[in-house]
Amino acid sequence: MSENNPKPENCGSPVEMDKPFFSAVLTPYRSLGPNGFMILMLCFGFVSFVAGAVFWSIGAWPVFGFFGLDIALLWFAFRMNYRSARTYEEVIVSRNELIIRKVGPGKRYQEFKFNPFWVRLSVNRIEDEGVVRISLTSRGETVDLGNFLNPDDRTSFAGAMTNALAVAKAGGA
Repeated sequence: MSENNPKPENCGSPVEMDKPFFSAVLTPYRSLGPNGFMILMLCFGFVSFVAGAVFWSIGAWPVFGFFGLDIALLWFAFRMNYRSARTYEEVIVSRNELIIRKVGPGKRYQEFKFNPFWVRLSVNRIEDEGVVRISLTSRGETVDLGNFLNPDDRTSFAGAMTNALAVAKAGGA
């Protein structure tokens, strides 16, 4: 007889109940894109070449090589900066699970899983700067989020994370 009774509408399957309702990918901001980098390197290379040619013409030819070394060091510094820009953090919140994935350049990868009902969100603010640190703590483990974000983005993310945890806690009770 129970086969004829329809399932109540507010009860979902366990898969539906644990479907993520908040997802964010945090990436560092880089103000100079690939085209800007190419223009900067061309301008810097041109200026260095002209200055090196002037030194060469007055007989100080070793200086020309040092200008080339400057260009190589600048290129290397920007390449390392772009490599670190591949870092990102992924935050996924569902009713029963909070997942944080931290992916760094190369093969660095960390994943943290928490129960959103037991996690505590800490937001440190400085009056003139805004939010300077966001961290999650659960069972003695603390994970910092968005350290590479600027204060405005960190403030926005802290608000969104507070709301997501409030929804998860309200739905999990």
